Amino acid sequence: MIGVHDRMRAWLVPQQPAGVRYVDDPAERRMVRFEIVIVFAVSLGLAGVTSLISLLDSLLKPIPLNEQHVAINVPQATASFLDFLGQLANIGKLLAWGLLGVYLLYRAGYRLADIGLSRFRRADAWVGVGLTALIGIPGLSLYFVARALDLDLTVQPTTLNDTWWRIPVLVVAAAANAWAEEALVIGYLITRLRQLGMRENGSVVAAAVLRGSYHLYQGFGGFIGNFVLGLVFGRIWQRTNRLWPMVVAHTLLDVISFVGYALLVNHLSFLK
Repeated sequence: MIGVHDRMRAWLVPQQPAGVRYVDDPAERRMVRFEIVIVFAVSLGLAGVTSLISLLDSLLKPIPLNEQHVAINVPQATASFLDFLGQLANIGKLLAWGLLGVYLLYRAGYRLADIGLSRFRRADAWVGVGLTALIGIPGLSLYFVARALDLDLTVQPTTLNDTWWRIPVLVVAAAANAWAEEALVIGYLITRLRQLGMRENGSVVAAAVLRGSYHLYQGFGGFIGNFVLGLVFGRIWQRTNRLWPMVVAHTLLDVISFVGYALLVNHLSFLK
């Protein structure tokens, strides 16, 4: 029987799974590296750069970080119907980012099952709910601690106007955001890093750093919290080869944040 120590070691220092398609040809390795750079230069990597610029700008302001505000879902236009179309366009962009990573892996010979995107199972939903509970409360606590220590800005999950489409759009945006991040940062990036020979710990740390980088606009706490989340999500994927639970958990976390905040603002406005 496998002992507790062996199980712990399997999680802390996992071996690469069988069947990794290593890229040994120097020219092909350069192309894979170039592909990774291009993919993230037009998606989450670029978001990491702009987030760093945003954080530096906040640090240069003469007021504390926790007295500054940053919004996640913001209006895209003044007219309601144009704002609606703008929100849908942003959702489409996120969906396309995730599909790009999956498509490139498919072209490289990977099936959906190889990156954990085979048929959705009921167990995926339950694991996703469990991860939401496991990560949600500590994550919220970290945010309040970071704000108290002046390490984070005050984050407003949404500043969208109170329209008939706000809640549905926030729910779909949460799902699109979850899909883009998990498909690219876990499914695509870690798979490609495996092909280049990077060990499991190295690839999960690299992916977690990337995840934290595009949350820097929220402050240092945003980076730390998402870095830790990236380590957890990445390691679970490496050990189970199921990506759907992370998509579910990420969606639920964002829905709770986006929709919960919108409803709270509505309630407070009603009380005034």
